[in-house]
Amino acid sequence: MSPLRRSTRLWSSAVTAALALSLAGAGQASAADVNNAKNAGFESGLSNWTCSAGSGTTVSSPVHGGSAALKATPAGQDDAQCAQTVAVKPNSTYSLSAWVQGGYAFLGVTGTGTTDVSTWTPDSSSWKQLTTSFTTGAATTSVTVYTHGWYGQAAYYADDVSVYGPDGGGGGDPAPTVPATPAGLAVSGTTSSSVSLSWNAVSGATGYNVYRDGTKVTAVTGASATVTGLAAATSYSFQVTATNSAGESAKSAAVTGTTATSGTGGGTSLPRHAVTGYWQNFNNGATVQRISDVSAQYDIIAVAFADATSTPGAVSFTLDSAGLGGYTVDQFKADIAAKHAAGKKVVISVGGQNGTVSVSDSASATNFANSVYSLMQTYGFDGVDIDLENGLNPTYMSQALRSLSAKAGSSLVITMAPQTIDMQSTSAGYFQTALNVKDILTVVNTQYYNSGSMLGCDGKVYSQGSVDFLTALACIQLEGGLSPSQVGLGLPASTSAAGSGYVSPTVVNNALDCLTKGTNCGSFKPSKTYPDLRGAMTWSTNWDAAAGGSWSGSVGPHVHALP
Repeated sequence: MSPLRRSTRLWSSAVTAALALSLAGAGQASAADVNNAKNAGFESGLSNWTCSAGSGTTVSSPVHGGSAALKATPAGQDDAQCAQTVAVKPNSTYSLSAWVQGGYAFLGVTGTGTTDVSTWTPDSSSWKQLTTSFTTGAATTSVTVYTHGWYGQAAYYADDVSVYGPDGGGGGDPAPTVPATPAGLAVSGTTSSSVSLSWNAVSGATGYNVYRDGTKVTAVTGASATVTGLAAATSYSFQVTATNSAGESAKSAAVTGTTATSGTGGGTSLPRHAVTGYWQNFNNGATVQRISDVSAQYDIIAVAFADATSTPGAVSFTLDSAGLGGYTVDQFKADIAAKHAAGKKVVISVGGQNGTVSVSDSASATNFANSVYSLMQTYGFDGVDIDLENGLNPTYMSQALRSLSAKAGSSLVITMAPQTIDMQSTSAGYFQTALNVKDILTVVNTQYYNSGSMLGCDGKVYSQGSVDFLTALACIQLEGGLSPSQVGLGLPASTSAAGSGYVSPTVVNNALDCLTKGTNCGSFKPSKTYPDLRGAMTWSTNWDAAAGGSWSGSVGPHVHALP
């Protein structure tokens, strides 16, 4: 697990003058005006668009409308220009606009036959509309509309481009139609005061309305929502509709959600079997997500990663707002609170492949506990994940975790993600630490990937990528002193998520069945079953989303249905 860090260069003040642009006044639209741009919302990928040096792609988040947007990344001497040729009428005035977010973003037009125009905005943490206008010449029948970023700056996002004016005859996007009725509405979680819902996304929808007992209670843009302010131990009926500019669909089939008798949001207990997923606070090519985008199948979300500071043992956390499309700290905190309301846990992960946090004496142990507890209070984290892949000191890490537990209380969540080599023997530092804090430890999700061949609990050698590798190695922890409820299987969500060791969700599920029920085993069969096995983990929720949610969609329900 290694974050891709973005280095940002300051742009030269020498180009400032070159960015001063003259804008023409907006023209008055007529009743016959249309949007002449094709694939204006990037719902058909990059169809009708050409991006320089392969700089453009489409993403599912963030989007302004619909289900897709353009993401274009400047690199070297390329400013990530994406352009489209648009048919227009001669001697006509057009309004040009687009919604942008992220790094420096420019919108313009060339080939007008009169005065070519453009407009721009510096970094924007939320969607902002750029607007200008142009008039075509007497012989002009097409123009080139473009967006681009700026050299050395962060990627920009663009969506809902409009070239609005007289119909040029090129055939713009068809007018939207009322979206279909959402399917798959289900209750994904409850507390004493809230019910969380999820449903299948609807093509062409730009939003959804949620109804409780026939009355609209909230509107959202994604395919999930949490309805709050409910009475404890009460049943409610929920329906959802899909919306866009053409109207609202019919209501979905109703589902019933019943609130818990009592509960405290983020302090509620974890389910008997749980799924853990790492959420990336950086953009490395996987789907960029907000915490609110993480599938409801995940019970524990590990935010990757905290950073080392100049104080030995202490850690800090900085949200990568620019890399995450303008995700703000306030939004981040609110999304964590919403996950709490849905009964989920969110922890801060310390380490990763490049992590340099060192807890090697009493002073650094104290610094670690104090700094993690401060982050918990600031952001609402429920605990900490130890993912130190470059070694740890079991004496002082145990001291640090006990000190943190004394501050946070019994609701503290402590997870670990050791490599396979770290859990081969109870004498290994990671295994020692887990046993030292067994009474306050939540789960150890060993990473069964990026690994060489390892010994199983039967003394035989197993290679990664099989049911046997997972079950025979997990057996070491299960028989080495950890409770089955403290053991989880860590796997990559896709082939892109790890260098090696990916297995299909079916293999993961078979390993879970083998350990909990004694079925679907390979050649290795444990001497007994462990029905209390905690569950599974994946790197990462982002790579899972990039693969269409296939990992969580299969492993999640399987974990939650274990005995």
